Amino acid sequence: MNDFSVITWWVHQTLASVMPDKLAVLLECVLVGVCIILLYAALAIVLIYMERKICGFFQCRLGPMRVGKWGSLQVLCDVLKMLTKEIFTPRSADRFLYGLAPYMVILASFLTFACLPFNRGAEILDFNVGVFFMLAASSIGVVGILLAGWGSNNKYSLIGAMRSGAQIISYELSAGMSILTMVVLAGTMQFSQIVGEQADGWLLFKGHLPAVIAFVIYLIAGNAECNRGPFDLPEAESELTAGYHTEYSGMHFGFFYLAEYLNLFIVSAIAATIFLGGWMPLHLPGLEGFNAVMDYIPGFVWFFGKAFFVVFLLMWVKWTFPRLRIDQILKLEWKYLVPISMLNLVLMVFVVVFKLHF
Repeated sequence: MNDFSVITWWVHQTLASVMPDKLAVLLECVLVGVCIILLYAALAIVLIYMERKICGFFQCRLGPMRVGKWGSLQVLCDVLKMLTKEIFTPRSADRFLYGLAPYMVILASFLTFACLPFNRGAEILDFNVGVFFMLAASSIGVVGILLAGWGSNNKYSLIGAMRSGAQIISYELSAGMSILTMVVLAGTMQFSQIVGEQADGWLLFKGHLPAVIAFVIYLIAGNAECNRGPFDLPEAESELTAGYHTEYSGMHFGFFYLAEYLNLFIVSAIAATIFLGGWMPLHLPGLEGFNAVMDYIPGFVWFFGKAFFVVFLLMWVKWTFPRLRIDQILKLEWKYLVPISMLNLVLMVFVVVFKLHF
């Protein structure tokens, strides 16, 4: 596996040799920020194109085909259109809260995105309470959604924001407990160490039945937190037009759009990191030749491959199941997922205490 710390150390030494240390660190932070923004934008384009093509596949059609080869430039044209659209502010809106909301949503998405360990030595925010920080940062997004609904001064936006807030806050419990179940198994909240614990086997397989249950619950809860089908009631077109971002246009709407797709990737990447080994390759006991070949594949390829596999699963779910009612969504969380998550957490504690895991 490639170790990106060699590259980052070389960059630091090069900059430190031509400028003061503080200025070198400041410039490194700027470079890291630029890299995050570029990767964020590139992933958004890939995910939107992937969504359209997979949606077309499930609906027995081709999806975008006209602009570029197989419609590959369609998303870039849509981005250009969104950048040139006028940013409209409703006359009766609370201008400060209305303008602040999309930045709150995109800020939460960026902070959570920065917690992802893309490869060994390529961890941007990596410290001993990384899981706790990630959960806290991701919770900021719901504040932006509620501000968007309230600040728009539109009844459809407000109802959509209330639905979304109730849904996200509810499903954060089961998602957090599923992650906490795996933290108990790994024995650490630092993402790099969680991945390191999976060098001899992914936690999904090492944790027996509790790990599988936590994985399924996390996928359901993560899908609900992203407001994606069948949990997309906050954006029900037949009832609420576009939901909490009904009154937004131009790049303000683009921020909500970007955050929704990147949150899908973040949920999938966290699942890949915690349950599927992150950048760790697939190793099978007794097959040394196979394991040696797997080690030649770079870690970031494993990471993105696993993350996009989970993305495909979540897209499959969206285009397969019908939309749920709000009472069904909350009933599923509070009557089923939360109790099961709590029992599963206790079961995992027994597995770890009595050393029943692999």
